Amino acid sequence: MVLEKKTLDQLKISPGERIRLSEHDPAWLPEHVRKLPAEARKSLGKQLLKSSVEGLASAQDLLYADDRWSLLVVFQAMDAAGKDSTIKHVMSGVNPQGCSVTSFKQPSSEDLNHNFLWRTWKAVPARGQIGIFNRSHYEEVLVVKVHPELLAAQRIPAGAVVTVSSSSGLGCPDKVLAAIGARFDAEGHPRGLTTLHP
Repeated sequence: MVLEKKTLDQLKISPGERIRLSEHDPAWLPEHVRKLPAEARKSLGKQLLKSSVEGLASAQDLLYADDRWSLLVVFQAMDAAGKDSTIKHVMSGVNPQGCSVTSFKQPSSEDLNHNFLWRTWKAVPARGQIGIFNRSHYEEVLVVKVHPELLAAQRIPAGAVVTVSSSSGLGCPDKVLAAIGARFDAEGHPRGLTTLHP
C-alpha cells in the first residue's frame, strides 16, 4: 500500500543520521487522510492494521527461517500511554513461539548482583526471534543520571559501612541517606548499616 510505504519513509532513520524531533510533525498522517470523517479514518486504520499484521507474520517467518538476525522493538513511554495495547494489537498476528515481551520493572536482587544492564542483555532476542521491551534500560540510565543516590542505595549490602560525604560524587549526603531509607522501607534491607560522615 502506498500509505504504508510513505509512513515507513517518514519514520525511518538511516544509521548515522541526526534528527531533531521538533522538525517532525507528530500528526504524521497525510493531509487527505486527516480530512476524512472519523468513521472513515477508523475503517482505514483497521485495514492498515490488518494488512500490517499479515505482513509482519510473513516477515517473522522469513526472520526465523534465515536465522541470522533478530528484531528488538522498544516501547518507551509514560504510564497509560498505550504501550500494552499497542503490543497487543500490532503483535497479534505473530507466532508467539518466536516472540517474547519483557517488562522492566524495579530491579530484583538477582539483577542487582550482576553487571549494569545484565537484565537487559539476558532479554535480547536470539537470532530468528522478535523481542519486545516494554520500557527499557533507558529509564534506569536516565534516572540514575538525575538521581545518582538511587544507584548507590541499590548496591549497598546489609552490614556495610557507608561513608557519605559531599565529595563522594554521589550527590548530597542527605539524598543518599534518604534513598537508603526509602529502600529499607520498601524492601526491609539493607540492615545493620554503619554510617560515617567525614
